[in-house]
Amino acid sequence: MKIKRIFLIVLDSAGVGEMPDASEYGDAGSNTFKALFDSGKLHIPNMASLGFYNIDGINYGNPQASPVGSFARLSEKSKGKDTTIGHWEIAGVVSENPLPTYPDGFPADIVKEYERLTGRPVLCNKPYSGTDVIRDFGRQQKETGGLIVYTSADSVFQVAANEDDIPVAELYRYCEIARGLMTGVHGVARIIARPYTGEYPGYKRTSNRHDYSLEPPGDTMCDMLLRAGLDTVGIGKIYDIFAGRGIGETTRTTSNKDGMEKTRALLKKDFHGLAFINLVDFDMMYGHRNDVFGYTLAMNEFDSWLGGFIPGMSNSDLLMITADHGCDPSTESTDHSREYVPLLVYGKQAKPGANLKTRRSFADIAATVLDILNVPGNNSGTSFKDLIL
Repeated sequence: MKIKRIFLIVLDSAGVGEMPDASEYGDAGSNTFKALFDSGKLHIPNMASLGFYNIDGINYGNPQASPVGSFARLSEKSKGKDTTIGHWEIAGVVSENPLPTYPDGFPADIVKEYERLTGRPVLCNKPYSGTDVIRDFGRQQKETGGLIVYTSADSVFQVAANEDDIPVAELYRYCEIARGLMTGVHGVARIIARPYTGEYPGYKRTSNRHDYSLEPPGDTMCDMLLRAGLDTVGIGKIYDIFAGRGIGETTRTTSNKDGMEKTRALLKKDFHGLAFINLVDFDMMYGHRNDVFGYTLAMNEFDSWLGGFIPGMSNSDLLMITADHGCDPSTESTDHSREYVPLLVYGKQAKPGANLKTRRSFADIAATVLDILNVPGNNSGTSFKDLIL
């Protein structure tokens, strides 16, 4: 029996330790999963049984004598540590050059042109925490009708506004204007709409976030699968990350819980191809907010969900669990961290206990997905199909 369905779940930001070049990114010592373990509250028996604590470089927890899954540590070959570049590489596109970042805010000419195009003043224009920026500029936004524009250590142009003052559809239009403006040398990875509601100081971001990404600079595994007539199903912000390209069917989510429920529902769906899932709360709700306990609890909840998902898999299903970068909640930084990411693989047809060691690129996932589904295509990774099936 051939593998018919592959479920690829990205635990957004769940890194497993600093890459050799982490110091170049200001991330020496970062280790997201170790921070969760050190909390004393991490409880992931299902991931452990798949071989999580057997992964290269993990020197905590209890390795399994006989893991039921295969396991690896993946290196990021691309120059970056953000969601877009990480997902692109998972899908087979390696980025040789980093996307632009703005540690001092966006240039004056960009801001002036954005104000002209939107007809609204720009507030902030600095790297900022997403929750702090609405607290600090929310009242000014209401008074002026302006747009809170901010960035981070990542390649992002973020626009926040109160839904009570600027309707979500209008905010999206302003983000589309920004996407048209931020091209060429200013081609940031993502323009992000960040709507919120409430009154000072009780502002709260809503689930109406929307990302406007650059299109990948090359063919992804999703493009190749779709051209070959196979199904590609995106859950969460996958559609946004790839600017819609290569994603045949998409379902948005409001939380990790919602994403997990929608992923479980796919077990009853007859499709042939790839389900690509992003669970963003790890990063958005906990990593960026330096909330070790919240992150740990969310990982425990995912592991508990996994204990119910795996028994529902059919003989022709394959599960892959990975991440796209780190975001260590125990460091002073609130930004992403340059880390290795884990890979766990399970299927009833897969070999148990295969140690895939440290792989040279996230793109090995794409190469393997294409290999398993028998879809040819140029790819930057190396397939490990023969090691797991």
